[in-house]
Amino acid sequence: MLVSASARAPSSTGLRGDKLTPLSSSRLGTYAVSPGLLEGTPGEAVRHCSAPEDPIIRLSSLYLYLFPGIIKSRDMSRKRHRLVSETSGLKRRQKRGPVESDPLRGERGSARAAVSELMQLFPRGLFEDALPPIVLRSQVYSLVPDRTVADRQLKELQEQGEIRIVQLGFDLDAHGIIFTEDYRTRVLKACDGRPYAGAVQKFLASVLPACGDLSFQQDQMTQTFGFRDSEITHLVNAGVLTVRDAGSWWLAVPGAGRFIKYFVKGRQAVLGMVRKAKYRELLLSELLGRRTPAMVRLGLTYHVHDLIGAQLVDCISTTSGTLLRLPET
Repeated sequence: MLVSASARAPSSTGLRGDKLTPLSSSRLGTYAVSPGLLEGTPGEAVRHCSAPEDPIIRLSSLYLYLFPGIIKSRDMSRKRHRLVSETSGLKRRQKRGPVESDPLRGERGSARAAVSELMQLFPRGLFEDALPPIVLRSQVYSLVPDRTVADRQLKELQEQGEIRIVQLGFDLDAHGIIFTEDYRTRVLKACDGRPYAGAVQKFLASVLPACGDLSFQQDQMTQTFGFRDSEITHLVNAGVLTVRDAGSWWLAVPGAGRFIKYFVKGRQAVLGMVRKAKYRELLLSELLGRRTPAMVRLGLTYHVHDLIGAQLVDCISTTSGTLLRLPET
C-alpha cells in the first residue's frame, strides 16, 4: 500500500495509530504505512489512497515491508533445500566411488610384515613340517605394490641376516624367501645322522652368517671358507646346494622339489579357473568361495597372492569387489 504524500490521510474510522514512514529517500513523496495500520477492528475496511503522480503501485515492496518474516522463512527454506540437495549429491558421489581395496591387495607397508603374513598361509602340515615356510618374492609384491620399496626392504633384511633368498629353479624370477632361523632348523633336522651332517653343520656355521648371496663360486667356497671338493659334494647331496653351472652353486632348500612341483601345478590350475570363466575374468570373492581343486595343494589364497604379484592377472576394482582378469595377449 504505497500512497503519495499529496494524498488525503485516511480517516480514523478505518485505521488506528496512522503513521506514514518514508520508504525510500530516492523517491520523494513515497511513504509506507507503518505496522500499526493492520490493527483495525475486524470488519473495518482499509481505505486505499491512489497516487496520481505514479500509477504503478509497487505491491511487492509493500509486501516485503509488511511481511518480512514470510520472505525470510521462504529464503531459509530454499537454502535448506539447496543444502540438503548438495549433501545428498555428495553422498551419492561418494557411494559411486571406488570400493575399499581388497584385503589381498593390502596397503603399502613393510616387506617384513608382508613376509610374516604370507608365511601364515604356507601349509606346513602338507610337508609334515619338514620344510621351512617359503614365500615367493612375487607374493610380497601383492601386499607391497611398490616393487622398488619391496626389493630394497628385502635386500636390507637379507643383509641383516634375517632372511635367506633361494632360487627355486622353475623360473629365473622365482625367488623363495625363508627366515634364516627356520632354514637353519629344518636343514639340521633333515641331515641329522646322515654322512654329510658334518659338512652341512660347517656350512651353516661359517658360510651362512657371512654370505647372503643366492649363489657361491668355487674359489669362494675353497679359498675363503676352506671347503674341500668332497665337502662341496656332500652339500650338493644334502640338498643345501644345487649346481648352477661349472664351478658355481645355488643355495637350496633340502626337499624343496615337492614344493616346487605343487606350486607350478597349482599356479596353472588357478589360472585355468580364471581362463575358463566368462570373458576370462572372475571376481576374487567368487574365486576364493569355490571348492579348491585337487591340483591346488598349497591353497587358493596362497596362489592368488602369486598371480597378483607376478602380474599374471589384472586386478580391477568394481562395485562388486576386486575383479581378476587375464591380460590381453
